[in-house]
Formats: sequence, C-alpha cells, structure tokens
Amino acid sequence: MRNASVALMLFILIFSSRSFAAHPLITDDTGTQGKGKMQFEFIGEYGMDTENGVTEKGYEAPTIPAFSYGISDSIDIVFGIPYVSASTEDAGQTTVVRGISDASIELKKRFYEKDGLSFAVKPGIGFPTGNEEKGLGNGKSSYSAFFIATKEAEPWAFHFNVGYVRNEYKLEADEEANRKNLWHVSFASQVEVVKDLNLVANIGMERNPDKTSNSNPAFVLGGFIYSITHNLDVDMGIKAGLNKPETDLTFLAGIVWRL
Repeated sequence: MRNASVALMLFILIFSSRSFAAHPLITDDTGTQGKGKMQFEFIGEYGMDTENGVTEKGYEAPTIPAFSYGISDSIDIVFGIPYVSASTEDAGQTTVVRGISDASIELKKRFYEKDGLSFAVKPGIGFPTGNEEKGLGNGKSSYSAFFIATKEAEPWAFHFNVGYVRNEYKLEADEEANRKNLWHVSFASQVEVVKDLNLVANIGMERNPDKTSNSNPAFVLGGFIYSITHNLDVDMGIKAGLNKPETDLTFLAGIVWRL
C-alpha cells in the first residue's frame, strides 16, 4: 500500500499541471496555436510541505516536453507525460518515490470570440502509464472537462476556469481512500508591464481527493513570463498554499518554444 501523504502530494502536483496552462499559471486561457503550428513546454515544479512533523517534497518535470499542436485555428491537441519524484521525511526516515506518472491527452476548442471575450472547452483523458503500486498513477484511465473564459483589455488579460475530473482506481486501497469526482475553479490575471514582460497572478481551489477531509486545497500564485523572441518564452513563479491541504510552497519554472 502506498504512503497516503506521498499520494496526496503527487495528486496536487499532477492535478495542477494537467490543464497545461501558460506556465507558470495554473489557470488556462482560450488561446490556441493556429493551424499547423506547435508548441513545446519544458517545465519543472518543486513543492515542499510540512504538517505534524512530516515533511514532504516533490518534483515534477515532463519526460518529454508538453506538446500542443494546432489542428485548426481554433482547435489544439495537447499531450503530456510527467516524471515525478516525491519524498516524505518522518522521524528521521525518508521515503522516496520516483517515476513516470499518468500521461494525458486533451483537446482545446475555442467556440466563441468577440470584443476581447472568448470561451473554450477542454476535455481530456488520462492514461494509466504510472505505477499505481508506487503511488505514481491511478492504475485506470481518468477523464476531465474544463470550461475556459478569457477577457483581454490591453495591457491586461483575465482568465477563468471551472473543471471536473473523474478518477478511477485499480487498487482497492486507493478506491477506499480517494474521491472519484473532483472539481477545480480558478482565476488568473496578467499584465504587460514593459515590452515582452508580463506579470501574472493566480488563485484557485480544488476538491480534496482525500475522503477523510472536507477542507479543499486552495492556492495563490505570482510570477512572470518574459518573451525572449516571438517564439521563445521563459517563466518563473511561486505558488503558496492558503490552507493545510495545499502544498505549502511550490517553485515553478519553464521554457516555451513555438514553431
């Protein structure tokens, strides 16, 4: 049976990155790549959490870059498969879990755009590529659906997400310990303070997967995105937990390359 605290931290890391937003934001926007264009995201996240004398640390990075491709001007397909490393330190003992987690494929469809306001939907499927015995995956497929809204009013942009995730579990212990039906709600804003430099902020909450807790993880995030060229961005951010179920502190960094 996998360690419950490690499993929860892995969930927080994986859930927060699943929608492949404009890193370091958790909240996605309605933007798409354009027909025939593609984007690679090289991202990494490192989280730390301490509760009741137990320290948890987790690192996540894609084994291959998160990949987006424009099927049409308003439709993207997005693929990702993360590598996760999580450790738990308790009473001088350290438990480490490393490996590939569950892969995901999502389809983003922007269906409305007028006067700076746009809406999109983003359904997705998670595949059981992670080892559920080690706590790196569910052992069964998962499903998600997100509604995305963006309002642009230069130099500002505002984004809103509400989403649903359905998890199935292969192990009986996971089935008994975790909720299957989860929700996510978040809001983000960004502003271009000088040419090519955007400051970003994000706040959100998700349904706690732990059946023993009715306190839902909530976060606040701040950071920046800098465009080195039209096709190359770098970003950094810090995400802080607003309550105990959320990871105390997460550092985020990434490089985005568009072709």
